[in-house]
Amino acid sequence: MHAVRNTAICLKDCLCLYICPNGATDTESGQIDAKKCTGCGMCANACPAHAITIMPEVFPVQQPKAKKVIEPMYVLTKSWAKGELIADSLAESDDPVKRQFAVALRESFRRQGEDLFREAGYMLPQSKNVREMLMNMVMNEMDPNFPKAAALKLLQILQEQDR
Repeated sequence: MHAVRNTAICLKDCLCLYICPNGATDTESGQIDAKKCTGCGMCANACPAHAITIMPEVFPVQQPKAKKVIEPMYVLTKSWAKGELIADSLAESDDPVKRQFAVALRESFRRQGEDLFREAGYMLPQSKNVREMLMNMVMNEMDPNFPKAAALKLLQILQEQDR
């Protein structure tokens, strides 16, 4: 395990960068050296912004879900994706209130869809579902704009992590 800092919420120059007993934090750049970090959690506990978390080196295999759970989730994700596209088209309205509402609606659909995909096992890179879905997308080429080379590279990286 090692510490990871979220730079988006970090307040910079806080005690958490100076407290590391192993010198894993660079007080100038705020970076955390994963090789030096022992995962003791002192920096995470001292961080006033809660910008530091302790991450495992290897993520556990996702617990299997029954097909009767996954299939309805998949149907719902398709519905959320359609809703996101509709909200996206409404965001081009001339009315600023409609535009603001459409943007909020689109984000809501996106977040709910992501939650469903994660629960169904499609947003965890170590999940077998992700690998099967990517391979299916590469083999079937449903969309000519699909980044096939990037998907193949990701599949290779995921395969190397299994070794």
